[in-house]
Amino acid sequence: MERRTFIRNGLTLGLGAASFGNTLANTILNEFTLNNSAFFKLSLAQWSLHKAIWEKRLNPYDFTAKAKELGFEGVEFVNQLYPDVTKANNKAAALKQFISKLNAAAKTHAVENVLIMIDGEGDLAVKNTKERLKAIENHKAWVETAAAMGCHSIRINLFGERNEMAWKEQSAESMSKLGEFAAPYNINIIVENHGYLSSNAALVMEMLDEVNLPNCGTLPDFGNFCLEREEGKRWDGACTREYDRYQGVKELLPRAFAVSAKSHDFDEAGNETHTDFKRMLQLVKDAGYTGFIGVEYEGQQRDEISGILATKDLLLKQAKQII
Repeated sequence: MERRTFIRNGLTLGLGAASFGNTLANTILNEFTLNNSAFFKLSLAQWSLHKAIWEKRLNPYDFTAKAKELGFEGVEFVNQLYPDVTKANNKAAALKQFISKLNAAAKTHAVENVLIMIDGEGDLAVKNTKERLKAIENHKAWVETAAAMGCHSIRINLFGERNEMAWKEQSAESMSKLGEFAAPYNINIIVENHGYLSSNAALVMEMLDEVNLPNCGTLPDFGNFCLEREEGKRWDGACTREYDRYQGVKELLPRAFAVSAKSHDFDEAGNETHTDFKRMLQLVKDAGYTGFIGVEYEGQQRDEISGILATKDLLLKQAKQII
């Protein structure tokens, strides 16, 4: 399996609506133009729309249509946004329906299913062996699901404990077992810098070097490099120690199967105020990556649609400045 696609397809552009109240027919997204200057393809991370989905303003099965409407050619799913699957009594049957519906949507809207982000299926880096093996088994169903949907990867989390040596050993064991299971399905197992030791890029790469499987790699995220938070909280506490995001992305890119363009806030010129997107894109291009870059807006400053479009526009704008 190739780590990078090296396909220079044009990017589909669209002008967007500001709210979910507008239907496709009422938006100004009816026509798209091609931008052939970008060295990557654009996908939309479903987490960018998690508020709309949780608030039932958007059916998660309509995500593909919404992504197409907003000018994206690829979609990245988040399993926890489908409680009909994650909470199903008969998970196998629920996954069958999940695959059928989303494959039909991809065909209808001519959008590529890129990957599935997996949450809530157990800790793959935890010390308890029984718990870790159960998590591995839980993730296998998502490997099979991703293969049936034509995705190239599933994104897993490696939280575990704070001891670096133990974390590396336990993470390597889980990655190895999942990578070996996923290989016949042509699915990659990719870890995202998602907090705590998984945001220590150098440690992650050491672990992957030990695994040494061609289908085990990374999903570098522009913004998830918090190593410690107040009171030891995983998500909600203020970050007290952070890994350098530019160094981290650079270190993770050699094994990248996907890239996540995380955004929060923008200035009047449309630049992201926490991350230098031009600098990040230069790192991505220098690494030879030409696959999908996923837009993942998590800000509070704008509504989700506006934030998504601002992020997409910034990526395309900065792509023109890359040497």
